[in-house]
Amino acid sequence: MDKMKVTYEAMLSLAAEMALDEALRKYRAERIYEEIDKALASGDEATFRLLTDQLKTLN
Repeated sequence: MDKMKVTYEAMLSLAAEMALDEALRKYRAERIYEEIDKALASGDEATFRLLTDQLKTLN
């Protein structure tokens, strides 16, 4: 029974970590999109390219 409890706790921990990782990825993507919008609005091509490269590696 203890082995099942340890396995369950490990699986639960892994699921929580995956949920947190996904939430952080979405948050970072949203911030990058906001910065991309600002770069486009100001005509800053260098920043736009840098941010789009960051976004590509994030996804």
